[in-house]
Amino acid sequence: MGNKRVLVAMSGGVDSSVAAARLLEQGYDVSGVTFLLYDATASCGSGREAEEAARACAHLGISHQTLDFRAAFSEAVIRRFAESYQRGETPNPCVECNRRIKFPLLLAQAQRQGAEYIATGHYARVSAANGRYLLLRAADPAKDQSYVLYSLSQQMLSHLLLPLGEADKQQVRREAAALGLQNASRPDSQDICFVPDGDYGAFLQQELGVTMPPGDFVDQTGRVLGRHRGLLRYTRGQRKGLGLSLPAPLYVLEKDSAANRVVLGPEQALYSETMRVGDVNWIDRDALTAPRDVAVRVRYRQKETKATLLPQQDGTVTVRFAQPQRAVTPGQAAVFYDGDVVAGGGTILS
Repeated sequence: MGNKRVLVAMSGGVDSSVAAARLLEQGYDVSGVTFLLYDATASCGSGREAEEAARACAHLGISHQTLDFRAAFSEAVIRRFAESYQRGETPNPCVECNRRIKFPLLLAQAQRQGAEYIATGHYARVSAANGRYLLLRAADPAKDQSYVLYSLSQQMLSHLLLPLGEADKQQVRREAAALGLQNASRPDSQDICFVPDGDYGAFLQQELGVTMPPGDFVDQTGRVLGRHRGLLRYTRGQRKGLGLSLPAPLYVLEKDSAANRVVLGPEQALYSETMRVGDVNWIDRDALTAPRDVAVRVRYRQKETKATLLPQQDGTVTVRFAQPQRAVTPGQAAVFYDGDVVAGGGTILS
């Protein structure tokens, strides 16, 4: 039967708990692990989460361990998040956490313990074809989380089990209730774990000492329209909260970190026909060598749009949209789909 030991990343929530229960039912030798990532009581990586995960594991009759990776998380995720914001970008720290912390450390811990597999409660699927491991959308499009997993390597995918890939959320909650799990009705977490109130600028200023000097709002010609409260408080496409009295609505078009300016303009100026993507991870092939038609998603909950990928000599990809797209934002992830298959993805550069 081979090695059927699996290490499950346990968040204390209903998804990872049911994922562990399903693996038990399938005959795997299951153990759970929770990573401490951040000091405050938070939705992800907190001490409270570890306690809830331990209770779920005890209820299921499996072992549980808590590992302290707060220092690694601070360096690899929070510091990068701060640096990206200071460059005028709008990063996605959940993508970076999966890429640099959760999955690499989960696989390394599994291998130290002699486990062949790792598992999470993410809603996505893994399959194999033509000698490669593929990442696919979840069967339930409303819960699909393949977007935040695009950075997984072939090695990680070869060891990864995703027991909830074919499930829908209500089905998972019913299973949890039938198992008697206390977290069956626990709400889903929605916020970034270290910024639960969504005020990124205040977090970076208060917790990390990142400076937010005020500067000028300018229009596309450079004419000064007023003063902003620091680049970190704004993102591309933003209209509300600018604190300006203007004759017509204006939107954030660009954050010029070198000049400490926020460029404002009309909504039509937010639309882009192309974008440039770097740090690309390909899943269904080794590299892009010719133009390719795909569907691309430029934000987590945004619908995909048709586009053509054009490989560049420096390894970046130029994406040419079939229809202009609104508020394409540097720092966010762009993920490429071929049907249900995640072809790959990367970071939006411009």
